Amino acid sequence: MLQFILRRLLFIIPTFFVISFVTFIVIQLPPSDYAQTYVSGLLAQGDNIDAQATLKNLRDLYGIGEPAYVQYGKWMWGILTRGDFGMAFEYQQPVSFIIWERIEFTIVITLASLLVSWLIAFPVGIYSAVRQYSLGDYLSTFLAFIGISVPSFLMALVIMYILFKYFNITLGGLFSSQMEKAPWSLAKVVDFLQHTWLAILILGVSSTGGLIRTLRANLLDEMHKPYVITARAKGLPEWKVVIKYPLRLALNPFISGVGFTLPLLVNGSIIISVVMSLPLVGVMLLRSLQSQDMYLAGSLILITSLLTIIGVFLSDMLLAWVDPRIRYQ
Repeated sequence: MLQFILRRLLFIIPTFFVISFVTFIVIQLPPSDYAQTYVSGLLAQGDNIDAQATLKNLRDLYGIGEPAYVQYGKWMWGILTRGDFGMAFEYQQPVSFIIWERIEFTIVITLASLLVSWLIAFPVGIYSAVRQYSLGDYLSTFLAFIGISVPSFLMALVIMYILFKYFNITLGGLFSSQMEKAPWSLAKVVDFLQHTWLAILILGVSSTGGLIRTLRANLLDEMHKPYVITARAKGLPEWKVVIKYPLRLALNPFISGVGFTLPLLVNGSIIISVVMSLPLVGVMLLRSLQSQDMYLAGSLILITSLLTIIGVFLSDMLLAWVDPRIRYQ
């Protein structure tokens, strides 16, 4: 098991560098850059400036006139040695100074959404498989398809409208104005949950449908195999037959999806964040891509990719714990 963990940890290092290089190349692909976008905006507003001189000064100031490989080397050296992700051009502040608070809130909401999706999908998927073709199975299948097909932002708008029209409840932001600058306390945590429960619920439900269908299909496939029939023939209780044997094997695809659920929740929260005025990573990433703020956009994409790597590592560890065969292959 220790060798298995060490191998997976060693794979993270080259994967991280490959992702960082690809990320940096991708954000360099647009024909223009932040300086050109900024100058074009000034000219569109009617400002009387020397466009070529301003372009040269901005590119020299931010180092975006250098070759791409030089920029990448400086960027990675700053990240690895000083934790410096570069300068956010639009905010005129270091990237590391402005992103961490948003990342913290994004991770909290993402993990809470993941927990909600598991708490719903796990029992519903088991029940749907054990009671195949029952009324509960049809109902859970219908709700799963609703969760998959209905866009999360549309669901958020409908629920926010109902809450406002019939209950006079307005949701938006992370905190109320009284708690925004207050130090962390139990009252602030409660205020945070009061403002974000809908986003957590919707993000969780949006990924629940696929998890329910995956667990149901895999559990049904295992429950008709000879070892389950043998366990029943020995007189074991039905709940023990299901939980102890087929469920452990049916969980493999369920657990392996954890690594890809985290970034999907982060990316899926972009429109939800806009609709509910949540200052999360998704909104900042969208804005940085629009303005071609390369270091900010690259850092956010890199951190999101790192979430994928960490999620895949955790899913590998869980798979090795649930299914010992994986450790020896």
